Order: sequence, then structure tokens, then C-alpha cells
Amino acid sequence: MPITANDPQRKSWIQVDKDSDFPIQNIPFGVFLTRDDVITIGTRIGNTAIDLGALHQLGYFEGIPLTDDIFLQDSLNDFISDGKKTWRLVRNRIAELFDINNPKLQGNEEHKRIVLFTMDEIEMQLPVQIGDYTDFYSSKEHATNVGKMFRDPDHALLPNWLHIPVGYHGRSSSIVPSGIPVRRPLGQTLPPGEDTPVFGPSQRVDFELEMAFITTDANQLGEPIPVDEAEDYIFGMVLFNDWSARDIQKWEYVPLGPFLAKNFASSISPWIVTMDALEPFRVQGPKQEPDPLPYLQYEGKKSFDIHLEVSLTPENGESVIVSRSNFKYMYWTMAQQLAHHTVNGCNVISGDMMGSGTISGATPDSYGSMLELSWGGKKPLRMKDGSERSFIEDGDTVTMKGYCSNENVRIGFGEVSTRLLPAPVQKKK
Repeated sequence: MPITANDPQRKSWIQVDKDSDFPIQNIPFGVFLTRDDVITIGTRIGNTAIDLGALHQLGYFEGIPLTDDIFLQDSLNDFISDGKKTWRLVRNRIAELFDINNPKLQGNEEHKRIVLFTMDEIEMQLPVQIGDYTDFYSSKEHATNVGKMFRDPDHALLPNWLHIPVGYHGRSSSIVPSGIPVRRPLGQTLPPGEDTPVFGPSQRVDFELEMAFITTDANQLGEPIPVDEAEDYIFGMVLFNDWSARDIQKWEYVPLGPFLAKNFASSISPWIVTMDALEPFRVQGPKQEPDPLPYLQYEGKKSFDIHLEVSLTPENGESVIVSRSNFKYMYWTMAQQLAHHTVNGCNVISGDMMGSGTISGATPDSYGSMLELSWGGKKPLRMKDGSERSFIEDGDTVTMKGYCSNENVRIGFGEVSTRLLPAPVQKKK
């Protein structure tokens, strides 16, 4: 089935600014609270949000096999479960309805009043109910930088890294949408030169520039997903800030990996950009040496050219761009990650989320964390007000943006923006 929604010549009767992340060729999916306090599933063109629940009730998805309440829910999980054919049919229909040459909805003022909202009239929600969340560690540059800082610089990568997409299971309950502030976590740390840990607020709160993909119902327990079929079970992608407390992590991660250092919060952008929308931006990923084992080998282009940017805004201060990176730097692809995740028979369901791991490039200005940008605190970053940052301070806001572009169209993710609040006040015994 062709992806007619991607036609680069298509124009919408909804106004779209030249540099908008959301032209008619994007059509992402999200969940929002309307001006009438109704939660609905929707999409976005330009700065206009579209209520898909109302659009469906008015008959505009006639001929597409959808349940009556598919868009009248507080998550996208059931729609995602319907599979790739349905996603494409719906997205193509939305593109047709909002095409400048289609008068059907364009000329119906009553229906437009019901289904269209300005962005300041809605409140974005978490787009999916995330059952399970896995975080990978798939940037060779990031893994090398961390290895140099914490281990032998001549053997920065652990022996398994070039053979498997390393990952761990994270905590889904603390994943929040953009705009929800995050508190500095409490935990144990081991001060330099000491033998006994202390308890208190983390002093090394960090962002991690990541992207994440959302899956559909992919396999039965015990059935692996072949790498060449893996993308059929990926609905789309979001920006992902996987917050970290580096000092807590350093003390706790041996032998089982991060725990309190990672589960206090993760933040995602609210609009899921579909794999269909990203199709024009496929690129070849980094050369993998040595060759992966056969179950991880694939043909074709399975990386994506997604420009990424991180800015840091001090409280009452001006924003500073601290990193510019790209998703195409990832050593292990999403298809390889999902194939490896399920090769042992692990079952994946609708709404599961897989984080890419911190995305770093080869140059210092493309590193995806403060740990790398300040090189463990040895090279602080200067803000516009003259203050310095080795890690994130209370009141700081971290904002991540991402987009793809070619000579015809720009497809973006919007942003994930989060303010760090002070740690909870500790009650005295």
C-alpha cells in the first residue's frame, strides 16, 4: 500500500509555517486534553491540533475498519495494536482530508469548530500506556567516552559491546511527557577518597540525549522477531531525555547496573512521529566491525538522519545550545535492537518503549550528556550569564529538539522540555 501522505507536493488548507516540524507530510499521533476537558487521540498540522475522536464520530474515516471508540481513549495502545496497515490507511486519509484541494472538511465550518484546536487550547498527555521500557546503550562514541573516563582508556569498550546491542530493563512508571518538572533525586553516593557512603541529594544530575521507539504487539512468548521484519512492529519515535544521577550510578551500578540513578524520571516528547513519516530520511548507519552474528545482519538502510539539539536554560537566564548531534550516529539500529531483544523469546506488546541510549557524535559539541560535555566536571560549560555548569542545577530547564529535512520537506518531533526542581525536603527523625 503506497504512503500517499508523504507526497512532498501536498499542501494543507491549515496554515503551516515554513520551519514548522508539523507539515501535512508529518501527521504524528498523540493524546491531549481539549478545551472542554475531554481526553482524545489526535494529530497536528502546523499549530493546529486535530481531534481524531470527533473526526471519526463525524464519519470521516468511513471505509477504514476502526472500532467506534478507537480514538476516544486516553492512550494510543489499542490503535497501535491495529497494526501497520491501519496506521497507514488512517494517516493517508488524514492527509486527504486536510489537502488544500479537498473541500469536504475545509468547507464545513461546523465540523471544523468541533475538530480543530489551537495548541494553546489543549494540554498534551503521555501518548501511550507504557507497559515495559528497555534502555539500550548503542552509541559507540558515548560508550567509548564513558569507558575512557571510568575504565582503562585503551580498552574503553567492554568485550561484548561490538557484538550485542547492550541494554537493561528500566522503570516505566516514572516516564513523563514534556513540560512535567522532575525532582532532583535522593540516594547513596560514595564521596571521593571515602570508604563509607553518604545519603543525600545527587550532585551530578545529568540529561541523556536519546530517542525512543514505540512497538505494537510483535510476537508470542518464545517467538523471536527476525531483524528484517523488526521495523514492521515499530509504530514510531519520540525524543527521549533519560535523566541520570551520575554519582548515585557510580556507587550502585556494580554488579547489576543502574537502579535509583535512572528510575527517578525519564521525559518524552508528546507526539509520536510514525516510521512512515520518517521513510524519506533513511541512511546507511556506521560500518559494523566485526560483522554481527547472523541474526543481527540485515540489508538496506535502517538508520535515520535525524538532527538533534539540546539547550540548557538557567532559571531566569538565557538558553544556550550545548549539543548538536544526530540519530544516524547510532551503531546499533532499531531493527537490531528489537531483534536482539526478542531473540530469546521475550514477547513485546503494544506501547512498549525502547530507548536508544545516549546519542553522541565524534566531536565534543555533539556529545549527548553533561558527563561527556564537561568531561566528568573537568571542563564546565559557560552560560550566557557567566555561570558555569558541569551538571544540571536546580531551576535549570533542559530542552531537546529533533527534525529531519531534505530539499522537499521538514519532519520534526517538536520538543521535550523539562525543568529540574530541588530534591524533596528530608524529614528529620
